[in-house]
Amino acid sequence: MHVVYLSPGFPAEMPLFVRGLAQVGASVLGVGDQPRGALPPEVRDALSDYLQVSSFDDETQVVEKVRTWLRGRHVDRVECLWERLMYLAARLREAFHVPGMSREQTLVFRDKERMKQEVEKAGLRVPRHARAKTKAEAWAAVERVGYPAIVKPIDGAGSKDTFRCNDKKEFEEALQRTVHVPELSVEEFIEGEELTYDTVCAGGRILFENVAWYRPKPMILAQNPWISMQNIVLRDLTLELPRPGVALGRAVIKALGFESGFTHMEWFRTPSGEAVFGEIGGRPPGARLVHAMNYACDIDLFRGWAEAVCYGRLSQDTTKKYNAAMIFKRAQGDGVVREHRGLQQLLHKYGRHVATIELTPIGEPRRDWRKVVVGDGWIVVRHPELHTTLEMSEHFVNDLVVVAG
Repeated sequence: MHVVYLSPGFPAEMPLFVRGLAQVGASVLGVGDQPRGALPPEVRDALSDYLQVSSFDDETQVVEKVRTWLRGRHVDRVECLWERLMYLAARLREAFHVPGMSREQTLVFRDKERMKQEVEKAGLRVPRHARAKTKAEAWAAVERVGYPAIVKPIDGAGSKDTFRCNDKKEFEEALQRTVHVPELSVEEFIEGEELTYDTVCAGGRILFENVAWYRPKPMILAQNPWISMQNIVLRDLTLELPRPGVALGRAVIKALGFESGFTHMEWFRTPSGEAVFGEIGGRPPGARLVHAMNYACDIDLFRGWAEAVCYGRLSQDTTKKYNAAMIFKRAQGDGVVREHRGLQQLLHKYGRHVATIELTPIGEPRRDWRKVVVGDGWIVVRHPELHTTLEMSEHFVNDLVVVAG
């Protein structure tokens, strides 16, 4: 199995997927814009060969460089788990006649309006929505959608350049703040809890599925630098909270014809219990959520994904043993980290339930939470009972303070 893998060294979790491919016996041919010597050691060890390109921006040039570099070597898969390069991956698949998402399929997973249209065609609930390239189109869209409304990039990721608008004044402010965005999605704001539905698929079959609960919502986090983010991986998907999203997610996967790899869907559960589609990516979730899934099951989904895309199976036992809460800390104060206040008391009380902990070391500069999703470190606590997991998570949110100064 020969796999061309785009950008094996970046973003941060890519080396783990490259390692997974090597562990299942694939010959991994990396293509990146970093010098080989700058790649993490685990990536260099896992690669069979590596091509450095000066830039990924000129897709035609990259395709030709890869073709010359391979010199007729056989390719079975082209894999890319970084959204920015998904169109390039599709072009390479077409150039080498290998399976995987085409450019047309990739468009559905990258263009938020096209995505919602396809999901809507399947009779599934999506927010009212419209696309806008100009200010006039944006105002016409919000007239149809109504307030409160969400403004975000058509081809975006995470909560960057995403704004809730409660009235005309806030909508005008959002348009000013997104003037650099070439095309916007204007959609209905859905009131409710925000969750994920994540899968590993092979041949259109769902081999693993997961629901995680965002506490609080990502937009609240983006606007409040003092809040600690919590992602709760739920053990029991038959509970009232996740169950509507599981049914919705399965239907979305079928409607979009997704074949093999990771998917990451975000959805809303309204106070009435309705599941409303948010968006979906043909990639794994970021913000260390794959790690949290691993801790919930005691498995390695980096390797599991590799086995699924290469051989169409996931042989590990994916039964969830725990609820797993991942907490991201943001340092209070400026300068370097001075103290992990409250940590020892929490470890004394809950240490046996702490799966991992990684905080910015004392003496190092605090990190910019606007640029680094994990902020100044992360903790995973886990327990079979959800209420116990939530209780521990809240204590790490409220009683652990990363102090900078």
